[in-house]
Amino acid sequence: MTEIAPQNTRPDAVVFDIGNVLIRWQPEDLYDQWIGPARRREMFDTVDLHGMNDRVDRGEGFRQIIYDTANAYPQFRDAIRLWHDRWLDMADPAIDLSVRTLRALRSRGVPVFALSNFGRETFALALDKFDFLSEFDRRYISGHMGVIKPNPRIYEMVEVDCGVAPHGLLFVDDRADNIHAAAARGWQTHHFTGPDGWADHLTALGLIDKADL
Repeated sequence: MTEIAPQNTRPDAVVFDIGNVLIRWQPEDLYDQWIGPARRREMFDTVDLHGMNDRVDRGEGFRQIIYDTANAYPQFRDAIRLWHDRWLDMADPAIDLSVRTLRALRSRGVPVFALSNFGRETFALALDKFDFLSEFDRRYISGHMGVIKPNPRIYEMVEVDCGVAPHGLLFVDDRADNIHAAAARGWQTHHFTGPDGWADHLTALGLIDKADL
């Protein structure tokens, strides 16, 4: 059995999730604006849109997956296509304090990695919009890796590539299942519920100082 890492030891590298850690990702909220809450609830109850997005995150073609799904549900065709056509509106805004923690870590020489469920095309779109996504020392993007969190394989791939021992990795993610999968491999973890708590955690570990932010 993998030994669970101590949660208050100084890590060798910090691994960031992106969605809802560095960039807000709440499609339901925008669909409420676009088509109204009642219609949105009906559509999300009928169509597995997050499952559709998982296919994109595994590396399947962005436009094809969205448009094929839209064609399969003609009663929601135009709304589903917005997932592709207005994707950049859904991935917004940046979570400023989290971005500042990323830059503070880098300024102190702490290696920072990204590990995120993201499609190949969608990550390229985000990279053009958010300059901080180019600032990681290493990026692990599921669409390029062919596997998504919380599959244990994706964490193993990170370990092999970066060469950092599992207990030396501190991983922040907003989803409990992703956190639990990392912890099961011996990673240190922080369940992200807001940027202030994350900044406090990094400060407590001595990785940054509040004056850096």
